[in-house]
Amino acid sequence: MGVNAFAHPTAEGTSPTAPAEDTLAHPLGPADYLPLAKPEITLLICLVAVGGFLLAAPLAVDFVRLGILVGTGASASAGAAMLNHFLDRDLDRRMKRTRGRPLANEHVLHGSNVAVVGLALLAVGIGFATWLLNPLTGFSIFLGGVTYVGIYTFWLKRRSSWNIVIGGFAGSAPALAGSAAAVGAWTPGVLAFALLVFLWTPPHFWSLALLLRDDYARANLPMLPRMQDVPYSGKVVVVSAALLVPAALVIGWTGAVAWPVLVALVALGLLFVAVTAPLWRSVTPRLARRGFIFSGPYLLAVVAVLLVNIPLVRAGVPGG
Repeated sequence: MGVNAFAHPTAEGTSPTAPAEDTLAHPLGPADYLPLAKPEITLLICLVAVGGFLLAAPLAVDFVRLGILVGTGASASAGAAMLNHFLDRDLDRRMKRTRGRPLANEHVLHGSNVAVVGLALLAVGIGFATWLLNPLTGFSIFLGGVTYVGIYTFWLKRRSSWNIVIGGFAGSAPALAGSAAAVGAWTPGVLAFALLVFLWTPPHFWSLALLLRDDYARANLPMLPRMQDVPYSGKVVVVSAALLVPAALVIGWTGAVAWPVLVALVALGLLFVAVTAPLWRSVTPRLARRGFIFSGPYLLAVVAVLLVNIPLVRAGVPGG
């Protein structure tokens, strides 16, 4: 719920101005709510949850429980995204990247309706996960929602450059939910996977922040480690990407993946470092864009590799 691997970094809307009061432009329908649910992020959240589920129980996949996990996780993620839109609607109007969002460009003006629907979807996701799966799954989803909406969006985003670092836990929570849904506990392997997702968030968002630093500065958002020290921030992106390599090794250390999977995870981390490494010497829009664009496929590839882990573990391939 704290990740946006697919949003185009330069999308612009039509109106940067804010209406004096919320008024209903037209009856709200699915076409209005769909973009508010951030479907790309919701899809990625669900894939991380599936990765956690399959990593925790590769030998016997309960597809009914997996389907419930995806449904409840998607509901909660969509709800949290709507609350993020609602809370950030004033900021979104000030940024070129986000002024085209429905609450910012006045296409959907009744923000209170969006907040109510968002809260309802978040509650439904948490409640049904608790009821149909187990309390730990519901609690994991709750942690993700609270981190994304309460800690990141409401508290830290406008106040601290640590916003992405701490808010990154929201992206890790789906992995924990997947493990809880599969086996009723957070397994060591999934905890290591959640750590990797947590460490992925800073280089992903900081690459975007380097690309759009003027936009963020105009909105007075402290989205970089040092907003005025661009070379330093470029180096931090490289270091944070490098941390994904030891995170992959920790997954292997738990014995949760077959050795070819560990090799693939380490290789993906090294590739991420290679893509971002030029930022150590020079920060340009082209290099920042390259790091941002690669970060989404990197995480998708990690989840894909975890899918490959299933037949390898079932075939008895030794762990990493």
